[in-house]
Amino acid sequence: MLIRFVIRMMKRLKNEASSVRRFKLSYILLGLAAFYLILICVKFPEFLESATALSGDAAAADVALDVEDDGGESSTSGFHNNLNQYVLVTPREEENENGALPHKKPRKLHYGRITAAIMKRQNMERNLSVLDRMADEAWTLGSKAWEELDKYEEKGIEMNSILEGKPESCPSWVSTSGAQLAKTDQLMFLPCGLAAGSSITLIGTPHYAHHEYVPQLSKTRAGDALVLVSQFMIELQGLKSVVGEDPPKILHLNPRIRGDWSHRPVIEHNTCYRMQWGTAQRCDGLPSKYDDDMLVDGYLRCDKWMRNDIVDTRESKIFSWFDRFIGRAKKPEVTWPFPFVEGRMFILTIRAGIDGYHINVGGRHVTSFPYRTGFTLEDATGLAIRGDVDIHSVYATSLPTSHPSFSPQRVLDFSEKWKSLPLPQNRIQIFIGVLSATNHFAERMAIRKTWMQASAIKTSDIAVRFFVALNPRKELNAILKKEADYFGDIVIVPFIDRYELVVLKTIAICEYGNVTATYIMKCDDDNFVRIDAVLREIQRVPPRRSLYMGNLNLLHRPLRTGKWAVSFEEWPEDVYPPYANGPGHIISSDIAKHIISQYRNRSLRLFKMEDVSMGMWVEKYNSSAPVQYSHNWKFCQYGCMEDYFTAHYQSPRQMFCLWNNLLKGKAHCCNF
Repeated sequence: MLIRFVIRMMKRLKNEASSVRRFKLSYILLGLAAFYLILICVKFPEFLESATALSGDAAAADVALDVEDDGGESSTSGFHNNLNQYVLVTPREEENENGALPHKKPRKLHYGRITAAIMKRQNMERNLSVLDRMADEAWTLGSKAWEELDKYEEKGIEMNSILEGKPESCPSWVSTSGAQLAKTDQLMFLPCGLAAGSSITLIGTPHYAHHEYVPQLSKTRAGDALVLVSQFMIELQGLKSVVGEDPPKILHLNPRIRGDWSHRPVIEHNTCYRMQWGTAQRCDGLPSKYDDDMLVDGYLRCDKWMRNDIVDTRESKIFSWFDRFIGRAKKPEVTWPFPFVEGRMFILTIRAGIDGYHINVGGRHVTSFPYRTGFTLEDATGLAIRGDVDIHSVYATSLPTSHPSFSPQRVLDFSEKWKSLPLPQNRIQIFIGVLSATNHFAERMAIRKTWMQASAIKTSDIAVRFFVALNPRKELNAILKKEADYFGDIVIVPFIDRYELVVLKTIAICEYGNVTATYIMKCDDDNFVRIDAVLREIQRVPPRRSLYMGNLNLLHRPLRTGKWAVSFEEWPEDVYPPYANGPGHIISSDIAKHIISQYRNRSLRLFKMEDVSMGMWVEKYNSSAPVQYSHNWKFCQYGCMEDYFTAHYQSPRQMFCLWNNLLKGKAHCCNF
């Protein structure tokens, strides 16, 4: 019995041990399955990328093929494929002797084909700066815009109907209510700008003052930096040339009812051209001078209003008694208060005169502001209102019915004599790259008819090309392509134009000009270039000397606060390197070659300010090869000066005037 019991117990223990083992094994298997699921979830994005790389997706396939083996070839195009045509530009490629693009040998990455594609994409995403990301986005959108342009033309759109048809008609008056204005973000569109005699009338009510914190006052007021503020801005704005650039402010009218935090009311006027503010005109209740050169169409720039801090000492009580004693009649003096009062309705009229804008409030002339260089009346295509004011209604009357920028047929003169010659095979003296915007038809046509007619350009010693990026509006791109096909002087850089990416156009000018010229000049399309003077200035430089010429800035400091702030990550140094002002500068071809070489191997430092970028690149080149820095004020940054080399902020009308003066043998300005 005992033996039978022992045998039975041994069998039971054996069965229990087997069930425990089965129980533990099932838990282990469940744990492994859960871990596998977690791993799949974590790695799922990479799995998708692998699947994409293996699929027929074009973008992923291109990345994979680019790193597949040492014998592969890239099919992307570079800055130009034909020196006599506009071009399709993509970044960082090389060219051969004929100007065509060779196929670039891709760099070998020591990973599998799919892994290499994923690693390359991830590294690009991690290492790109904000500017690089912006550029990549602009290139992508530009490629789509270029494809849409082909489809746009394939639809059978008659370009002649756009270019040769009737001028676009605009209404002679427009009006809007305060409610409608609020829906358009306080912006009213003036379809064809203004003309002499046009007027804009606003009815509004200023807000009551509110407290505003001013950090600058905290240092002087023992911590009390709260002030009462009530102010608003009325601005005539122009067309935005590129994405990211603020529209030009043709007239900035800023009534400050509580003053500059000093309890004394003031009205300030100004302009902002190409994101650069001019000198402010301030009216503070004191009348301006009656000198003829200070009057605007016969009106004072600033009329008088009552101020409680001014005591008239010309008439004492004794003289007042004497006048009454002899019976001298005292003429009544009309005095006016400040025209804007918190919570009280006003009627303001802005009228465009011959010499400037005239502002009336409540039927009384308050101030006049002379027209500034760089703007025309038809540029004022928008009215923007901001600040502490409620607008009830706006009326604009006596408006022009057509606009050159909206009606290219008014300015694009399709005549054989305005066509550019093909670039010569032999090396030329100077290549001039002109930065322009898609809708600047009038500016380009003015240059073609003026300084591009200089003898040095006609004899092919100098060549000029416009560098233009694409616009979000495909009809403008279509007209641009038509213009480029006919005149043969436009280099289309197919990214969507942005203010921050002007530096890419400068690089394109360096690459394009380095093929053909000894010197490369960059300027803007509102720059008038006196070709003969620039040639003489360059010839003063010893041959084969590296050259950086322009209106040079020394020891300029970056702004750390405000709209133009530059962070320490963007620029850690206290000052910028010496750099020439952006409107016009010249470099020798060896510097341009260095810039392109650095750009191709991705070691070129890009900065959002194009002129500072050039200063950085030249400074780096100067560390290995001496560069002659040549400064001259006659490369004018602001407007024009007598005997100029280049004149900035010149409208098409002024360019024709400057050209006529040169034909008479006089380098005189046309500051009207």
